[in-house]
Amino acid sequence: MQIRIGVRLILGAGLVTALAIGVMASMITRIHTAQLELGLTRAANQLSETIKTSTHDDMLENRREHLHAQIRNISALSREGIQKVRIFNKEGRIMFSSEKEEIGAALDKRGEACYVCHAEGKPLEHLDIEKKSRIFAGPDGARVLGIINPIPNDPSCAASGCHNPTQSVLGVLDVQISMKDADQEIARSRRIMLGLALVAILASSLILWWLTRRLVLAPVAALVEGTRRVAEGDLTTTIHYADKDEMGDLAQAFNAMTRQLADTQRQLTQADKLASVGRLAAGIAHEINNPLTGVLTYASLLEKRFQDDAESLTDLEVIIRETKRCRGIIRELLDFARHTAPARRPTDLNEVIRHSLAVVMNQLSVNHVDLAVDLQTGLPEAYADGNQIQQVFVNLLLNAADAIGPDGGQIKLHSGTGLMAGAAEGETRPCLELWIEDSGSGISPEDLPRLFEPFFSTKGNHGTGLGLAVTWGIVDAHGGTIEVQSEPGQGTRFTLRLPLTPPDEPEGGPRTRPPVLPRL
Repeated sequence: MQIRIGVRLILGAGLVTALAIGVMASMITRIHTAQLELGLTRAANQLSETIKTSTHDDMLENRREHLHAQIRNISALSREGIQKVRIFNKEGRIMFSSEKEEIGAALDKRGEACYVCHAEGKPLEHLDIEKKSRIFAGPDGARVLGIINPIPNDPSCAASGCHNPTQSVLGVLDVQISMKDADQEIARSRRIMLGLALVAILASSLILWWLTRRLVLAPVAALVEGTRRVAEGDLTTTIHYADKDEMGDLAQAFNAMTRQLADTQRQLTQADKLASVGRLAAGIAHEINNPLTGVLTYASLLEKRFQDDAESLTDLEVIIRETKRCRGIIRELLDFARHTAPARRPTDLNEVIRHSLAVVMNQLSVNHVDLAVDLQTGLPEAYADGNQIQQVFVNLLLNAADAIGPDGGQIKLHSGTGLMAGAAEGETRPCLELWIEDSGSGISPEDLPRLFEPFFSTKGNHGTGLGLAVTWGIVDAHGGTIEVQSEPGQGTRFTLRLPLTPPDEPEGGPRTRPPVLPRL
């Protein structure tokens, strides 16, 4: 049977709390009992001293009857807890007692009332209060506190000739007090302490249950539910946990994981789309290209025949223009589907950029684009295919010019060195970094995730939607990355990173890298 973690935590904490409270309650009860017994012992000792003082004159003058009367009067205070008052002589014989039948009886010196004084073989003149007291069970089973108080040989008593001057102790006064009331108080205190301990254990268990539920069970349940939703395919799942503790860190890590999974899924979907389009393009491009070539050839011939027919000539120009447009799309599809492996070699990136600028400079001038170029000198050579990288630069520059439009604007181009993610997690490797920034209209947030999809274009009928897809394929084939940062009305920046060193190739041929889409 499965025991939930919350039950284990509550049971474990509850047992520890109960043990701690139980030990504390037991110690408090023992301390209270000891203090109560000590207080009762001191009161009994004071009473014994009072009795000894009040009977001193009677014993000194040997007024036996008066002494008997005093002891009987004291025994009449049994309602105050005094059970018995006795006076022993040095031989252990009871000379006076509140119970007449005991008078004249002799006790064993090793008995409970005489042992303390005679434990060392001779009477002791002075005893500590702890040694004077004794607790024993009475005839009715109730506890009784006994106090023995030695009666010393007073000098006046020795001078009168009543006792031998060499005797130091004449006898012992024994007072016995019932502890019934004290035991009832102790029992009541124990019941109260037990009740308080139970209440404390219950209250602490409830607080522990609430804290465990609030700090552990609820976050764990949220994580379990979130994990189930992610397993069912809902990658938009997030866990809201405001506390800044380990559970909060775990919730943040879970949310970061789901975002990464969603991004990975989007990248895999994008890669699958690209692969599907590539297969489709490879299948139909050659089939369409030949008929288009025929249409273009015959339309061009007809254009020469109908030079005098303005209406027919206009129609033929439309046919030729649209046919060339279709042929251009087919050519881009072939470039996209061909997956030509880059011929990597050490390449001067700045030189490739200059060649790319020479290709597009006329179009930039027509669009009144102000070009600001910042090429860092002394850059190391990149391990790349110069022709393919030039195609990337041309595509990015033309896209920037189209984003600016005919009203003019500015394009900034920068090259330098930087770092990019390596093969292992947390690893970085040196790279060449280029960014192209335009002052155009920018890209809306909803369009950014689809920017590198084939046939997706923000230019309307003026674009095929394959330029950035081809660009991404080239960059990815080089082991590089491309990032986009854009806001509507604030322009767009494309950041391209290419590794300086060739990719590692294990024995047996080149390794196959999974497709990785650029970060948006």
